[in-house]
Amino acid sequence: MFPWKSCCRSLTAPVAATLLWMTLSPAAESQRVPAATLPFAPVLPQSVAPALMPLPASVERGTGTMRLDQNFKIVLEGYREARLDRAAARLQERIERATGIILLPQATGAQSTLTVRTTRASKPVQALDEDESYTLEVTSAGATLTAPNPLGVLRGMQTFLQLIHQDTQGFVLDAITVRDKPRFAWRGLMLDSSRHFQPMPQVLQQLDAMEMVKLNVFHWHLSDDQGFRVESHRYPKLQAQGSDGRFYTQEDIRKVVAYARDRGIRVIPEFDMPGHARSWFVGYPELAALPGPYNIVHHETVDDFEHPDPKQDGAMDPTKEQVYRFLDGFLGEMTALFPDQYFHIGGDECDGKQWDATPHVQDFMKAHGIKDDPALQAYFTGRLQKLVTRHHKIAIGWDEVLQPDTPKDVVIQSWRGQRSLFQAASRGNRSILSAGYYIDLNQPASQHYLVDPLVLPPFNPNDPTGKGVEVPTHLTPEQEASILGGEATEWTEYITPEILSNRVWPRTAAIAERLWSPQSNRDVADMYTRLGWVAHELRMQGIENGGLLQGMTERLAGTTGIDHLMVLAAMVQPPVDYTREVAGQAYDQLRPLTHLADSIPAESDTARHFAELAHAVATGTATAAQHVEARAWLTLWADNDAALAPMLDRTALTIELQEPSRNLARTAIIGLQALDRIEGHGKGNSENTAKQQQELETFDKLTPAALRNMAVAPVKELVAAKP
Repeated sequence: MFPWKSCCRSLTAPVAATLLWMTLSPAAESQRVPAATLPFAPVLPQSVAPALMPLPASVERGTGTMRLDQNFKIVLEGYREARLDRAAARLQERIERATGIILLPQATGAQSTLTVRTTRASKPVQALDEDESYTLEVTSAGATLTAPNPLGVLRGMQTFLQLIHQDTQGFVLDAITVRDKPRFAWRGLMLDSSRHFQPMPQVLQQLDAMEMVKLNVFHWHLSDDQGFRVESHRYPKLQAQGSDGRFYTQEDIRKVVAYARDRGIRVIPEFDMPGHARSWFVGYPELAALPGPYNIVHHETVDDFEHPDPKQDGAMDPTKEQVYRFLDGFLGEMTALFPDQYFHIGGDECDGKQWDATPHVQDFMKAHGIKDDPALQAYFTGRLQKLVTRHHKIAIGWDEVLQPDTPKDVVIQSWRGQRSLFQAASRGNRSILSAGYYIDLNQPASQHYLVDPLVLPPFNPNDPTGKGVEVPTHLTPEQEASILGGEATEWTEYITPEILSNRVWPRTAAIAERLWSPQSNRDVADMYTRLGWVAHELRMQGIENGGLLQGMTERLAGTTGIDHLMVLAAMVQPPVDYTREVAGQAYDQLRPLTHLADSIPAESDTARHFAELAHAVATGTATAAQHVEARAWLTLWADNDAALAPMLDRTALTIELQEPSRNLARTAIIGLQALDRIEGHGKGNSENTAKQQQELETFDKLTPAALRNMAVAPVKELVAAKP
């Protein structure tokens, strides 16, 4: 018997909405269900202090603490350069934001000091193979950070920042010795600025966040069918006609490169070719295999994929020498603008339909013994790679460019799976993994966290990579070394500047840990606890992430009274993978992304917590308090639709929420009935259970609002549980 059942109904909507608002961001578990607002006191996990992410290679705990107050100062010793001075000033500013303590310019009295000792300079242009190791020792007398070069200092400073926490007397750092270095040299974030242009403030903010979690490669996707985003002086019609007026000036590019270098981050541009190049053809149609005119792509429909127009598909003409002369001039200008050794040439999703429809291309293939479109693309890649090499760069291409005769110097970036990495390694090419790290697909952090570049997953017969090619199941140490690391990828069909950080973070921090930390770190529950603290640290530095954006929600509702709407928002998530088109919201660059599906985080902390509760109840491992908490959540959702319904007919953006609201309420009612049966308060039979499961199946379908009902799966588990 659970006597709290009746009083759960007394939970008022404003109070409930307040607690759910708190759960929308991955904050400390202690804030998820405040005892003062619910009729029970839940058992809460211990807070984590410190919450390091990525986890270091080696940590030794000491005794005592280092106090941090307004007299804290940073002392630089050994090698000095302006970048280190700026890093120290940035660390001081971040400490002030994190603690609220205003540090004195000239510290006096009792002092706590971070002494930074740097041995030598790093390379003038940051390189792949540079040492990023550091040692950080904290004692009650002070802290010492030692690194071979400024890169290690930058990494160690972020660990120092994460070590700061509070005790009963103020802010402290526990005594500790950290010896750390990354597992992979290539730890990146790819940002697509073509489909939705991302202004400079948003770009710089991503670099700030990357520094905090020790990512070191900013892969910048700068051209696609939807827009060409960099100013070219040599070929000005690229941005003049292919950008809708939204592009980065060359001065912008230099600012980003310098800003990134200050944070130990390399900037690698991507200009996609030979496919995904329609924005090039608006100003220069002579580059295409078929004549113009061409337009940039503002929207795509399902029909565009099922019945593509060869002309509109768009591909550069590999048979024209004038194309290679143009690209030679273009590469000369762009490689001078981007100093990194690597240069991304794209190469993905060129299906060859335009080549198939062009007689002179077919004649060229016959004359040169080129058997099919992939072989023709390999020919183009080989020519392009020589041009990139001529301009003293190393080419990177997506895994479609991996063909039997692909030059060994080309680095392969896989978006289709580890099989192509292992293929590349067996053929002598270096490679980078992005498959499994596509953060635009709204997959949970746990799914990204368990993907490893060096672990080959079970064979998927639907994977198009490697058909007819033997893939080794194990790699030699030399072959493993050719897998450089990985990149989180943020394609922006459904990402505007307003919601960019909210979708990139904090999940990307889980990927950053996978690429930095030892492979043995695979504790998902521990990862989520630390991820919550990282999310808090990012917000303290001004980087919005993981939570409902209040302004967006008030805007779509047309009111500031959104308590009941937030109750709904806490238990829905945006669609995963490429399913948003199914809900009638195909990509349209010009359509505002102002729906609830755009406001909420990719992963609901509340939904994950309730799923854990429901699993404990269904398996008979739940405590009495967990039973009560599960009932309280279900009661809240069951009652919310009636309270929310009056406001849902006010705007076009709320009308579409009527069905998700009703579905959540009905799901919760079924959950309460299942809970009654489990606890012995209600009767049930197999026929009724089957009907409930069938009804839940209907709620598991994507609604026109493009929202997923995250209560369905845990309630299914409750329904299926034995009393």
